[in-house]
Amino acid sequence: MSDILNAYIAQSDDVIADTFTGEGFRCSVDLSDGTHLPCVMLRRPEKTIDLALRRFKDEQSGRGVFRTMDNGYRKVVKSFVTSGNKVSSYDIESVRPSIFAIPLELLEEIQGETFMSWTGWVFEMNDGALFSFGTTFLFDFFSLPEKYNFSDVAKVHNHSYVGMDGTIASIHENRESYVQLLSSKSKQVFRERPYFKCYVDEI
Repeated sequence: MSDILNAYIAQSDDVIADTFTGEGFRCSVDLSDGTHLPCVMLRRPEKTIDLALRRFKDEQSGRGVFRTMDNGYRKVVKSFVTSGNKVSSYDIESVRPSIFAIPLELLEEIQGETFMSWTGWVFEMNDGALFSFGTTFLFDFFSLPEKYNFSDVAKVHNHSYVGMDGTIASIHENRESYVQLLSSKSKQVFRERPYFKCYVDEI
């Protein structure tokens, strides 16, 4: 199975760099039982292992982020061992690009943060259609408007959203209205999609 993943990575220029977990390769995969996973991040395990060991050591010595909580060491172990979506590389039958991954050159046009822990923007499509997007810190995969792909994006409007009148509005100038829109869980803002991590020793 590593041959399939290595072949994909060798021809992929879609490399997401992360300070803590290293390089990642976005894709979609089909599993050996026919299950399709549209959003998968391939990573080498070394940096995540190193990060876990550091965090474990910090918590045991009383210097960790959970030091003021009861069972802080157990909490940090839980965060690494039992949280997040993962898929085993040996279950992957085929791999290809994910339509839900914003191309890197387009991703670089998005400027963050709009306000603390949030980035919002508008994608203007080639046909003039406008769509609001937003996320906390998860830029890897996003939901898409029906009948559109990220290749249809003509322009990025940073720190903006599509108002009720269908025009582009500034988030900074209309923050209260925008926050209300987000808190209503409106479908008007396209958000990040959940994805699976796949750790591969050989890549």
